[in-house]
Amino acid sequence: MFAKTTQLILAGILCSAVASPFLHRSFPVSQPGAPEPISAPIPQPNIILVLVDDMGLADVGCYRNRTGAAADKLVPTPNIDRLAAEGIKFTNYYSAAPICSPSRVALTTGMAAGKWNITSYLDNRKHNRTCEQADFLDSAAPSVARSLKTAGYATAHFGKWHMGGGRDVTDAPGIPAYGFDEYASTYESPDPDPLLTSTNWIWARTDSIKRWKRTAYFVDKTLDFLKRHPDQPCYINLWPDDVHTPWVPDETTLDEFPKGTEKPREFNGVLAELDKQIGRLMAGLKAQGVDNNTLVIFTSDNGPLPSFEGSRAAPYRGTKLSLYEGGIRMPFLVRYPAKTPKGQVDTRSVLCATDLFPTVNSLAGQKGTGSTYGENVASAFEGKPYFRKTALFWEYGRNNESFRYPQGRDRSPNLAMRQGNWKLLINDNGSGVELYDLNQDPSETTNVAEKQTMMTGQMRTKLLAWRKELSQLPVANSKP
Repeated sequence: MFAKTTQLILAGILCSAVASPFLHRSFPVSQPGAPEPISAPIPQPNIILVLVDDMGLADVGCYRNRTGAAADKLVPTPNIDRLAAEGIKFTNYYSAAPICSPSRVALTTGMAAGKWNITSYLDNRKHNRTCEQADFLDSAAPSVARSLKTAGYATAHFGKWHMGGGRDVTDAPGIPAYGFDEYASTYESPDPDPLLTSTNWIWARTDSIKRWKRTAYFVDKTLDFLKRHPDQPCYINLWPDDVHTPWVPDETTLDEFPKGTEKPREFNGVLAELDKQIGRLMAGLKAQGVDNNTLVIFTSDNGPLPSFEGSRAAPYRGTKLSLYEGGIRMPFLVRYPAKTPKGQVDTRSVLCATDLFPTVNSLAGQKGTGSTYGENVASAFEGKPYFRKTALFWEYGRNNESFRYPQGRDRSPNLAMRQGNWKLLINDNGSGVELYDLNQDPSETTNVAEKQTMMTGQMRTKLLAWRKELSQLPVANSKP
C-alpha cells in the first residue's frame, strides 16, 4: 500500500512538472552523457544597404566637429544620428572610388571596378570610350544580390543604379540580370521607373513622383517589399539619388529646371528630407516587427560636390573626384540590434566598400562567395575591431582629356594606397609622389615622402604593380 501511494505521488509530481512551464524551465532534468541544450540560432537577417549619393562625412550630424563653424551651416540629422546611437559608428570606412559608377561596381562585385573596365561615371557611348571604359557592368561579374539569392534571400533594388544603361546605351543588361527580384530605378539605369522619368534627364516638372518625393518613394518600396516577404530574409539596395545635385527640395525650385540649384538653402532642404525618410524607414521596421533582426548599413558612394569650401568633407582634404580623404572616406553606420552593440564608436577598423560583399554573405550564412578583393569584416559589425590583412588601393582617371578633376590643392594624383596608417598617392606614370601619416596628419597637409623613403619605395612598388593588373581598354578617338 505504501509503495503504491509513493508511486502515485511521484507520478503527480512529474505531471505537474510537465504541465507547468515554470517548473520545466527552473528544474531541467539532464540525462547522464546527454549533450548540453543548444540555443536556437539567430535567423538570417534582413539586410538593407542605404547608399546615399555624394554625401560628405560632415553632412551627417554625428560626424561633425562641433567646435567648428561649418556644423552651424548644415541642418541637424537626428534620424541618421540615431543609427549611430543604436549601433556602431565607424570612422575609417572608405568608398572604393571617388565617383559614383566605379564606387557602386566595386560595392556590388567585391572587386576593384577597374577589373571590369569601369573607371569613371557611366554616360553616353562617346564619353565611355574617351574614358577608356565599358558601357556597363558585365552581368557575368560577381553580384552580392545573386549570391544572397542562393542563400534563400528575396532581393530588391530601389533607387539609383548607374552601373550601365540610359542615355544612348540601350543594350545594357536589365537589373534582374544582376540577381534582383524587384526594382525601381532612375533614368541612369537600363530599367527606369516611368513614374520618375518622364524625360531622359535626372528630373522634370512632368515627373509623376516629384524630385523631392523620390526618397520617400524608395522607402515606401522598401517597406512594402519587406511586408510581402514575412517568411523570407530580404536583401534590399536602398540607393536614393539624394544628396546629389540638382537639389530640388520643394516646388519653389521648379523654375530651375533642368539643372536645379547648388545653394546651401536647397542642399539643407534635401538633407533634411533625407533624414526624415531614414526616420520613416526605421519606424516602419519596428511597425512590422522586423527591427531586431534587420541589419541596416548606412553610407555614401563618394565625397561631396560642391563642398561649400570643404565644409561638407571636414576635417578632410578633397571632394568628389579626388583621392584625398574627403573624396573617399565616408560616413559608415551599422545597426543590427540582434548582434550590434549600441552607441559604439570604432576608430580602429579600416573598412572598404569591397568588404561588404563577403561580409553580408557571411552574416547570411554563405561561404565561398568568390570575392577576390574584399575581406570578411563581420566581427567589426558585432563590436570587435577588425585588423586588415591587405592594403587598400584606389584609381581615378586614366587620361587628362575626359576625366573631371577638382581644382587647386584638392586635385590628387590618380592612384592611392592605404597600408596601416600610411597613405601614398602617385600618378600612374610615377610622378607626383605624396605620403601621409594619417594618424598624425589625417587632413593630408604634410607630405613626408622624402623623409620616409623606405616606406615610400615599398608602397610605390605595390601600388604601381596593382595598377598594372587592372583591365585596360584602348584609348578611343573623339568621334561618336
